[in-house]
Amino acid sequence: MKILQNTGEPIYLQISRQLKEDILTGKLKQGEYLPSIRSLAKDLKISVITTMKAYEQLEAEGLVTGVQGKGFYVNAQDSQMLQEQHLRKVEQSLGEAIAAARIAGMTGQELTEMLKTLLRYEEEI
Repeated sequence: MKILQNTGEPIYLQISRQLKEDILTGKLKQGEYLPSIRSLAKDLKISVITTMKAYEQLEAEGLVTGVQGKGFYVNAQDSQMLQEQHLRKVEQSLGEAIAAARIAGMTGQELTEMLKTLLRYEEEI
């Protein structure tokens, strides 16, 4: 897990975002326990409170469940809900790309061509 100090994004959000991504992509499976709060805090050299806040956020989103004395484990994920979350993420990212393209003075056609080029590049990898 990578934590960046200079991004302006709070550390607990970086942790929860990365764990959420691991859960939604299936890297962390249903029933699997997350690292203990203390061990993750120690590994990342951050406060236990910061780690706890990240885990609580994931629990509030329904992605994990906390068990007293055992830690937090990954909940079962509804595949339809997962697909919807991925689609929302794509829409958000494309919206940000459109806004950046407008600032750069790109036309819709130029942006479309750039996307096509990037898709072809990804297929080659």
